[in-house]
Amino acid sequence: MGYKIAVVGATGNVGHEILNILHEREFPVDDVAALASARSVGREVSFGDKNLKVQDLANFDFKGIDIVLSSPGAKVSAEFAPKAAKAGAVVIDNTSQFRMDPDVPLIVPEVNPEAMAQHTKKNIIANPNCSTIQMVVALKPIHEAAGIKRVVVSTYQSVSGSGKAAMDELFNQTKGVYMNATPEPGVYPKQIAFNVIPHIDEFMDDHMTKEEWKMVAETKKILDPSIKVCANCVRVPVFIGHSEMINLELEKELTPAQAKELWRDFDGVTVIDLDNELEYVTPHEIQGEDDVYISRIREDITVENGLNFWCVSDNLRKGAALNAVQIAELLIKSQ
Repeated sequence: MGYKIAVVGATGNVGHEILNILHEREFPVDDVAALASARSVGREVSFGDKNLKVQDLANFDFKGIDIVLSSPGAKVSAEFAPKAAKAGAVVIDNTSQFRMDPDVPLIVPEVNPEAMAQHTKKNIIANPNCSTIQMVVALKPIHEAAGIKRVVVSTYQSVSGSGKAAMDELFNQTKGVYMNATPEPGVYPKQIAFNVIPHIDEFMDDHMTKEEWKMVAETKKILDPSIKVCANCVRVPVFIGHSEMINLELEKELTPAQAKELWRDFDGVTVIDLDNELEYVTPHEIQGEDDVYISRIREDITVENGLNFWCVSDNLRKGAALNAVQIAELLIKSQ
């Protein structure tokens, strides 16, 4: 049996990846509708060896659609996801709009597949934030084995997390520097080329950024509300791939060697450490890869039962599109 799929935000970075991954993983589709705003209507997007004409989201009838894979921005999702759900589709939403809704499950298939049962309350499933996804995949086997008390994470997030305009801004600013032009910030508040910006999303009343708050709140919802999380999120001049340096304080003793074995046995994780000829991985090396890559695994001797490691993932794939498609795969298996 094939499914009728609608991809909302089909012309964006994540929308393109969703279409690619649906084809790569041979998802059982009978029909795919590519949806976007009115300004993109008539454009073509690729789905395997086919070209799909983009249709207007505002006028689309979701009746008969089985699954909606949505990545258009939170305000658009707030309007159209409930309409699609009311028409009978299950919406897998990649925006922040529904993540903390108590009636909407927040799913990472390797971590909390059991939460899928909650989706019938609103017919909406939320895809977590990109930086949260890769972190909780890495944390899951460690938490099960030794119990995580506290996480301190510093992120180094690529510009693709802000969309195509941000990627263009990094390219144009970099080119401009070599041509002795003054970089003009647009997407970001300050120059991103040859720079780092400790500011992702809006500042909140407690001086955290909203991106940092997301990592705290989403980790608690997905993994365990008792885990304490301190997040520091930084935008770096990298096109694709998020990196995280993660420090854990555990309930029980766990050696780096034991942690490596846990990760090697866990689906969706690849360990490349100093015993490998690569020694460690960088975001450049894992573009287009599906796994979460873990390196630099070592003991933290400043706390009891401390562990440090480096975690890298393609934010457009596992951090967004792949996770959404994996949720869809989990959904059809559960039916």
